Amino acid sequence: MTALQVALSGASKHYGQHQALGPVDLELRAGECVALAGHNGAGKSTLIKLVLGLIRPTHGRVQLLGHDADSRQAARLRHNIGYLPETVALHPAMTGAETLDFYARLKRQPLARNAALLERVGIADAAQRRVGGYSKGMRQRLALAQALLGRPRILLLDEPTTGLDPASRLMFYDLVRELRDAGATVLISTHALAEIANHVDRVIVMTHGHKIADGTLAQLRQTIGVPLRIKLTLSHPVPAGTLPAPWQQVSPARFERACPEAAKVEAVRGIGAIGLPIADIDIHTPSLDEIYAHLLERKTP
Repeated sequence: MTALQVALSGASKHYGQHQALGPVDLELRAGECVALAGHNGAGKSTLIKLVLGLIRPTHGRVQLLGHDADSRQAARLRHNIGYLPETVALHPAMTGAETLDFYARLKRQPLARNAALLERVGIADAAQRRVGGYSKGMRQRLALAQALLGRPRILLLDEPTTGLDPASRLMFYDLVRELRDAGATVLISTHALAEIANHVDRVIVMTHGHKIADGTLAQLRQTIGVPLRIKLTLSHPVPAGTLPAPWQQVSPARFERACPEAAKVEAVRGIGAIGLPIADIDIHTPSLDEIYAHLLERKTP
């Protein structure tokens, strides 16, 4: 089993009478990319602040690389964490290169690697330009570069693709995959569920400070019980009733059926026994957006 990098055990956070988080149990391991989904106020930012050691849990425990997140031992390991907040304040009068040098000094990292890092995020050509003239996407790339300083073992990214064009988003996810494959732990807090679905190993869903789901997409589909749909298009029209239930004929040459996630393989195998010429097969599985909506509906009083 891969190394445990972050662990929350019954962790909660209260501000007076308001419970912002918890209690929450959660584990993040080396070499995995995890999405953290939830509405505004669901507790995502509070959870990240606990991991960073910026705030202490009211109850429970938060461990970072084997130490309590707010301990001196964890503080000495803070350079192993890369953090990209949702809103990054970058000084407009500084150039991109100066900005990255500034953050490198704060993290006590060598400046010699910065040029390669700016190249990696695709803004090397703008390194000597002032940040005030950057587009939103360029500022986001620069902010991502500062999060990557020091080759972090843990990356906490809050809405990291905000302002990025489609090509830049692909670059970002390629970079995340590279870091994960090298053993880093990546936690991405995001509302862009459809975009992130194919780039993460697990999805954690939160609402009102509580974790309501944690698993792979396949596991979440089984949890919510929303069926997938299999659609068949035949090579020519056939009379009504040619295919028995659970197939439903929606046009002379098209049929559909619902199928639970657990029976997907058996249903696909059964298509070969139909004995009719098939022009096309389409399998629609519930998207992460649909899964998220169903989970919230189930938890709404």
